[in-house]
Amino acid sequence: MAAPQKPAAGPLVGAVVQGTNSTRFLVFNSKTAELLTHHQVEVAQEYPKEGWVEQDPKEILQSVYECIERTCEKLKEQNIDIANIKAVGVSNQRETTVVWDKLSGEPLYNAVVWLDLRTQSTVESLSKKIPGNNNFVKSKTGLPLSTYFSAVKLRWMLDNVLDVQKAVEEGRALFGTLDSWLIWSMTGGVNGGVHCTDVTNASRTMLFNIHSLEWDAELCKFFDVPMDILPNVWSSSQIYGQIKGGTLEGVPISGCLGDQSAALVGQMCFQEGQAKSTYGTGCFLLCNTGRKCVFSEHGLLTTVAYKLGKDKPVHYALEGSVAIAGAVIRWLRDNLGIIETSEEIETLAKEAGTSYGCYFVPAFSGLYAPYWEPSARGIICGLTQFTNKCHIGFAALEAVCFQTREILDAMNRDCGIPLTHLQVDGAMTVNQILMQLLADILHIPVIKSSMSETTALGAAMAAGAAEGVGVWSLKPEDLSVIGMVRFEPQIQATESEIRYSTWKKAVMKSMDSVPSQSPQEDFSIFSSLPLGFFIVSSMVMLIGARYISGIP
Repeated sequence: MAAPQKPAAGPLVGAVVQGTNSTRFLVFNSKTAELLTHHQVEVAQEYPKEGWVEQDPKEILQSVYECIERTCEKLKEQNIDIANIKAVGVSNQRETTVVWDKLSGEPLYNAVVWLDLRTQSTVESLSKKIPGNNNFVKSKTGLPLSTYFSAVKLRWMLDNVLDVQKAVEEGRALFGTLDSWLIWSMTGGVNGGVHCTDVTNASRTMLFNIHSLEWDAELCKFFDVPMDILPNVWSSSQIYGQIKGGTLEGVPISGCLGDQSAALVGQMCFQEGQAKSTYGTGCFLLCNTGRKCVFSEHGLLTTVAYKLGKDKPVHYALEGSVAIAGAVIRWLRDNLGIIETSEEIETLAKEAGTSYGCYFVPAFSGLYAPYWEPSARGIICGLTQFTNKCHIGFAALEAVCFQTREILDAMNRDCGIPLTHLQVDGAMTVNQILMQLLADILHIPVIKSSMSETTALGAAMAAGAAEGVGVWSLKPEDLSVIGMVRFEPQIQATESEIRYSTWKKAVMKSMDSVPSQSPQEDFSIFSSLPLGFFIVSSMVMLIGARYISGIP
């Protein structure tokens, strides 16, 4: 006879984390922040053309349902009553854009992923319309005009997808980032689904005024986006609706945060000046600037950090966004085949112990902060006959650290008070070699949370703290203390500076190197470089210009 089910001590809160490469559902004890169990499903990416990155919204939705059901099964196996799950939070990859039919519930096109570069011509044409002395887009949104953000992806759909055009004309179209698609679907879809987003996700669209916290009519007119397809914008912590169907029928969805804001909350960076860096597909360093917008003069973004309740104040952040971090490891695995699993990169790097003068600039989707240079492409340079795959693996990890250093330097200049340490989280932080390299290159202590799932934790905290749920206290004295592991710099500052300055030279070589259609022209860029910075081994050349262009 099966043992009777019993509730875990303290109410439980679930968190959906929908990332670029996978979906997870995790369940936490709201009193202790203990992670009880979780389930993860990988999601596919599609590359219809060079520079295009898409995902199937229906596959993503199904992965959420699967993760919830499997996690609940695991709870039952632990004799934990799933009726004790009092709320669910949602965290999502930001900027990824979906348009769907509100009558049929069907997506009208694949989701266009944040990494996608197809809108470069759209960005160039729109840039010419912005007065040189009045960049109203950046002043209202805190964002540069870039392929990264949702408005230009939506503009491309409106211009190029007939199904989207027709649905807009007929009043059937709804737009959203993935949080909106998931919440609408999970709260009923065509049968009364709630079309909403939160302030953190809205602030990544380039259609949202981060001062008034509303969709901006002038911005919508500039991008020629109809305002009636936009979701309602609410706080990051309130009841949006109840789950319809499935094991968690009737449980409120009461937290919603873009993944990087969720990680900031999960790292408990609630004080002005506190910062965290998350290492997943990309790398994102956010610094809480409190209730004031700080506009960067050094290539960073101004964004909404969180608003934890309808009547709570909004907090802002400075953000440095790096497109390729963990994605470079996936590229070494899937495209070059020099490792079979992502975890093997640590073994390679440990065996080498150095890049031996090899430098890797993984500008597969151009360069984001602080350059915002879409024409950059990935290069590997400084190769000799001695260079092997271990050195390249080490250089790939080092590239993640150098990119973080660029962001950190820009943030220190904007804030005026240098960070004395950096809190880190994300899947890549299990790599001990990377963590030590990061401390060495930044030359400040790196503090890794023992709770690796800080993004999920942040979404759960927001959901559990929502009015009408109230099972998670966000008072400083009530927050659970999470253990930390500290990595101290182990090299001299002069060595760090030399390696960093050489990396900066490599970055300059990556600029303006979008390959032409001619294979001969593709490789002509290599001969133009100084001998001391000769590019890429024959191994990479044989892979072909397609990989040099940086398709993950």
